[in-house]
Parts: sequence; C-alpha cells; structure tokens
Amino acid sequence: MRISARADYAVRAALQLATARGDAPLKAEAIADAQDIPHKFLEGILNDMRRGGLVLSRRGGNGGYRLARPAEDISIADVIRVVDGPLVSVRGVRPPDLSYTGPAESLLPLWIALRSNVREILDGVSLADVAAAELPAEVTALTDTPDAWVNP
Repeated sequence: MRISARADYAVRAALQLATARGDAPLKAEAIADAQDIPHKFLEGILNDMRRGGLVLSRRGGNGGYRLARPAEDISIADVIRVVDGPLVSVRGVRPPDLSYTGPAESLLPLWIALRSNVREILDGVSLADVAAAELPAEVTALTDTPDAWVNP
C-alpha cells in the first residue's frame, strides 16, 4: 500500500489542527510552516477537507482553519478518504467491482482481506490517538513484530 504525499500532508495538517490551543483557527501558512508542507499544496488539501466536512474555515484577519468535529471523532481513514478517495483500490477500481478467472480467481478475496485490514487499522485510530501518542494496543502490537521496521 502506498500513502500519497497528499494523504500524508492532510493527516499532518489535521493533527496540527487537533493540537491547536483554544478555539482560534490556524492560518494555512502556520500549518504549512509547522509541518514543512508546501503552502499552495496545503491550500488545496484544506479546501478538500473543508468540502469533506472535516475542517471549518473562516476568512479575514482572524480567519483560518479548525477541525469541524472533535479530534477523537475523526479517524485517520476519514482524512485519507476525503483527499485521496477509497483506502484500497486496484488499478483505481474498488475490490468488490473486480472479477478474476482461472488461477487469478483467489486474488479477489486477497484484495478484500487487505482492504478489511487497512480499514480496521485506519478507521480504528483517531486524530486524538495520534496527537496524544496513544495508539490502540492492536496497532502498537503490529509494530512490535521483528520484520515491521525492515524493508524486504
């Protein structure tokens, strides 16, 4: 699975908003600087997140962005879906819309299982979990396997 720069930046921006103090909105420039994200790229991402109902924006001198819901109510999957679409696709097609024949027939349940596991992890972790460095035990356990940190 590949996480796009767009998804990575969106999650990082959402985490910056999740840890903002008070109810004051953050300016895009401040988020971009804090997370080392190209400002123009971030503007497009924040607009997608606004249209997706994850952030609210306010114009003007006291304007900026803030989360539309509490950080514990926004999953990492929510953020990725808003900026990148489905979590798992094959050639841009969602797994249930695929069909295979012959020796490739068992690929479909493999792709479905992959999607299920990705959903379980990303839907089960909120912005608040990551911001507090308190990942669910099931997620932390996956990082404890010897091969988790090694590229094959």
